[in-house]
Amino acid sequence: MLGGMMLRRLRCVPSLVRPPLKFFSYSSSTSRSTSSAAISKAAAAGAADGLEDDEELLESVVSVRPVTFPVLLEPRVVVYDGVCHLCHRGVKWVIQVDKQAKIKFCCVQSLAAEPYLRLCGLEREDVLRRFLFVEGPGLYYQGSTAALKVLSHLPLPYSALSSLLIVPAPLLDAVYDHVAKRRYDWFGKADNCLVLNDKELLHRFIDKDEMLGK
Repeated sequence: MLGGMMLRRLRCVPSLVRPPLKFFSYSSSTSRSTSSAAISKAAAAGAADGLEDDEELLESVVSVRPVTFPVLLEPRVVVYDGVCHLCHRGVKWVIQVDKQAKIKFCCVQSLAAEPYLRLCGLEREDVLRRFLFVEGPGLYYQGSTAALKVLSHLPLPYSALSSLLIVPAPLLDAVYDHVAKRRYDWFGKADNCLVLNDKELLHRFIDKDEMLGK
């Protein structure tokens, strides 16, 4: 009877509500599910001690549940060098053209960029060399390919430029890398993320709250 009552009460325990999944998620290694081994151990301990109040047993079972909420990631996110004047000009141009707000942004210097870097197996230095565009699950690009993929989500005539994807990536990346290596010398570098000077753009940034807290 004790086991039956405990099972009925376990079924009545409300599950934890996860925030809406916007597109895909990067979950940590800790599972949210109740460990069957932990339940069995708690139940055995309760029986051995002769617990009369099965609510205490239920409490002991729930207390051992490891709970970790995943970091929710959004699709079509550009992760870029936020202190680069050239990069910031490019971001402002995309925001102006992208009336449907398909593309979102994140400064690589922010903490919000870390889950995207881990998902793609990249370090910050990799993104400082070539910016990152995370299009969706398993779809991420860098450098010239990332730029053309961003253009493909913009309205015509800009999306037509994505046809340059037929050009071998090494050729386009050679031009990209030439400019990227000299961008600070040619266009300058700021001390902080430049979007802080254009706060009206922050509604398109996934790290908006972090930026406003600075």
